[in-house]
Amino acid sequence: MAGTCDGTDTARCRALDALLTSWGPSADPVDDEVVALVEAIRTDRTVLRVDDFARRYGLSTRRLQRLFLTHVGVGPKWVIRRYRLHEAIERAADGPPDWATLAADLGYSDQAHLVRDFTAAAGVSPAAYARTAG
Repeated sequence: MAGTCDGTDTARCRALDALLTSWGPSADPVDDEVVALVEAIRTDRTVLRVDDFARRYGLSTRRLQRLFLTHVGVGPKWVIRRYRLHEAIERAADGPPDWATLAADLGYSDQAHLVRDFTAAAGVSPAAYARTAG
């Protein structure tokens, strides 16, 4: 009969397990590099610009962008912005900050850009968030 295998279910399971485990994926050494770069962005709150970050780690901006797009799924600018927005949310939870100063501290060109990104990330405006968090 077509589609049948000799042996017991247990023997067939062992054979399938052996086949599948022999195909185990090998680690990509670049993954560790990318994880370290993302961790550096997360922990170093001075990281505000992609080109400065790339230079700090001896990478071209284009290579950094390719690494992130390939291994993270988004660009480094998105990751930097996301972690800086987390910082803005943390600071707003401590009470309303000077939004213009905070925008400059986080690398935004102006307060309006911070407000727009903050609202998109938090679901409420920075002022509304600060009122409810306090």
